[in-house]
Amino acid sequence: MIMKGDHPKTKIYFYGGAGGVTGANYILEIGNYRIMIDCGLFQGSRFAEEQNHEKFGFDASGVQTLFVTHAHVDHVGRIPKLYKEGFRGTIISTPPTRDLAEVMLTDAIKIMEHEVEDRGGTPLYTREDLNASLKLFTPVPYNKEIPLPGGVSVFLRDSAHILGSAMIEIHTENSKIVFTGDLGNTPAPLLNDIYPLEEVDYLSMESVYGNRFHESLATRKLTLERLIEDTVTTGGSIIIPAFALERSQALLSELNELVENHRIPRIPVFVDSPLAINATEVYKKYGSYFNEESQFAIKKGDDLFKFPGLTFTPTREASQKINDVKGQKIIIAGNPHGYGSRIMYHFLRYLPDPHSTIIFIGFPRVSSIGRRLMDGEKEVKIHGRMIPARARITNISSYSSHADQTQLKNFVARLKKPVKQIFVTMGEEEGSRIFARLIRDELGLQATVPKIGDVVELD
Repeated sequence: MIMKGDHPKTKIYFYGGAGGVTGANYILEIGNYRIMIDCGLFQGSRFAEEQNHEKFGFDASGVQTLFVTHAHVDHVGRIPKLYKEGFRGTIISTPPTRDLAEVMLTDAIKIMEHEVEDRGGTPLYTREDLNASLKLFTPVPYNKEIPLPGGVSVFLRDSAHILGSAMIEIHTENSKIVFTGDLGNTPAPLLNDIYPLEEVDYLSMESVYGNRFHESLATRKLTLERLIEDTVTTGGSIIIPAFALERSQALLSELNELVENHRIPRIPVFVDSPLAINATEVYKKYGSYFNEESQFAIKKGDDLFKFPGLTFTPTREASQKINDVKGQKIIIAGNPHGYGSRIMYHFLRYLPDPHSTIIFIGFPRVSSIGRRLMDGEKEVKIHGRMIPARARITNISSYSSHADQTQLKNFVARLKKPVKQIFVTMGEEEGSRIFARLIRDELGLQATVPKIGDVVELD
């Protein structure tokens, strides 16, 4: 127990999400009380799979509270493994994050089970571990004080990244410490802006787009509209590899507006991702977390995720029937990195078609099929076959749910109290270094890029 007045030492341990984009996992140690922030999967390579199977670098049973910033698997994907290794504490998140975490983790274990069946090996965790870990969640709304031992208090602040995403704001006797999780690309079609954080002593912040910039919201919608119109004119179809969570829902809300205002041709639109479909149901449940404009539209009777021509294909049989639909179509299929069966099958059919367009709405990870296509490769290997890339390959980066460099900089620049230290995390190495240097050179603040395994003692 931390006693008030003891001034216990406070340390941050970087166990993941440092020196890379995935695997978010941090521990804040205040005396003998251990708070964990996020418990995500490492993604993107065989090495990442090996990292996931390694034991945690700490005693899982010694963590009292886990705070979850949001439900992307690189932030929640190892929670059942944490339970498997002995964690029995409390998991705190917003209500939407808890429900979305169940959707994402249930999907993840299905994929793991298929991989074990195909390639052998041992699953990262069992369904029993998953179900037991979900029972540890305690949902807490934004801005409600969460008291912890020793006079520590925590608040969940809206990070505007995806539905229910939160910054973790921790008040100790000596300091205010904030872990941003992922910060949103605002203004967004559905979500509120980022909570206006004003004072912080120590800041651990993401840098996914630390060296990149987005188009404006108006520009991206116009770009989408023109790409659809141009492709339909040439007789092709539009394939949009999109993350199932947030980008698919944002895209649907904008297609809803374009269709209802007759700004694009009326052609069939398919959401060919069971994960995106299940996530959309959670979005419908939590309309109160939307911004005022979206809530107003809902009150007027507008279903933001339903419009003429839209079809959801939850089953494999329904997915296969997409091929029976004649003429042009728009297909939204999960995973922009190019992994996952459904998007692969659409790549097989439409990549060789010079009349069709592949629209990436964000930057796929380095070395993924998506990134190789964006980088101009004319041929990619899919299911053992070399497939020519004759389709138009393009990108609308501003559909990313991550803040770009300017937004990240503005987030830091508005802080009123001088920040003692900024830890730049959750970014590709180059982007993190560039953003940390920008903070130092242009804002005059201390910024470092920690690596996995680093430990920092706070004042």
